[in-house]
Amino acid sequence: MKFGYWTPIFGSWLRNVDDDTTIGSWEYIKDLALCAEQMGYDLTLVPELYLNDIKGEKAPALDAWAIANALAAVTSRIEILAALRPQYHQVALTAKQIATISQICNGRFSINMVSAWWEEEARQFGINFDGHDDRYTLTHEYTDVLRGFWTQSPFNFKGKYFEFKNSYNEPKPKNLPKVYAGGESETGRNAIAQFADKYLMHGGTLEEVREKIKDMKERRIKANRPPFESFGMAAYIIVRESEEEAKRELQRITRIKNFSDYENSYKDFTSNSDLDVEINRYDYSVSNRGLRPNLIGTPQQVAEKIREYEEAGLNLLIIQCAPMKEELERIAKDLIPLVS
Repeated sequence: MKFGYWTPIFGSWLRNVDDDTTIGSWEYIKDLALCAEQMGYDLTLVPELYLNDIKGEKAPALDAWAIANALAAVTSRIEILAALRPQYHQVALTAKQIATISQICNGRFSINMVSAWWEEEARQFGINFDGHDDRYTLTHEYTDVLRGFWTQSPFNFKGKYFEFKNSYNEPKPKNLPKVYAGGESETGRNAIAQFADKYLMHGGTLEEVREKIKDMKERRIKANRPPFESFGMAAYIIVRESEEEAKRELQRITRIKNFSDYENSYKDFTSNSDLDVEINRYDYSVSNRGLRPNLIGTPQQVAEKIREYEEAGLNLLIIQCAPMKEELERIAKDLIPLVS
């Protein structure tokens, strides 16, 4: 099992707690990445939203690509996985950006293709927000264009959204950047089975994750594509010396406080994402359904659950926790050695 963590561009991942010391600042994020490298974490996922999905749209949110670019320059080992929403990035320029960032970090840069879900954010930033299936069609074609620019000179392409004739985009990345993607709808799964290298999931129960992995393996075969290189999942982890301590922390972070602060993103997320499970306010207390795997308890209890996920085919956990510096250190010290 590999372990990564979510870069806190919003600050805290807790929607109901105000005293988390996780800070959404460059200095905090830089220090966190350098510490995470030393602790042995394999990857950091830099999410992309221009409004704050956790504390509400009026709260600060840093730019994912500025942060990812800076992390590429200051780190030496960790994989940097930046979320990319095609509607927000002109494709030819983005192909050049990715090739350049990949050069900066010696090939440690990957992208997480996201079809987008927050309609209100798109409205505020003047971005066109297409229907669900159209967004996945765009994402698929966008990824094809990126790979074309990275491998062909000159590049020629004609599709539904893009057309290029005798286009040059140099330099090429030395190694083709890996493409991660996640989705649960029929359209999303079919598209991802065709264009992604690695499949990512929101937090889910063992049964949910086992079903998704089995289904995506079958779709990959039908698409006549090689097997996915990995299956990853978001997870909020709480480890304590006793199960009672862990449960007290869980109760603290899920006690709903100001739901109105993030009600807008909750409604857009649940209505525009075409999810395959029902999401309640408890799940939404943290981001990306991270509580659903229930990785909460003593290190031994959580390690046993992780081994079950690994047997189901999962090989990457991307962690959220709070406060991040202290909890990532605790997880690295007390939990990861049990499952490495």
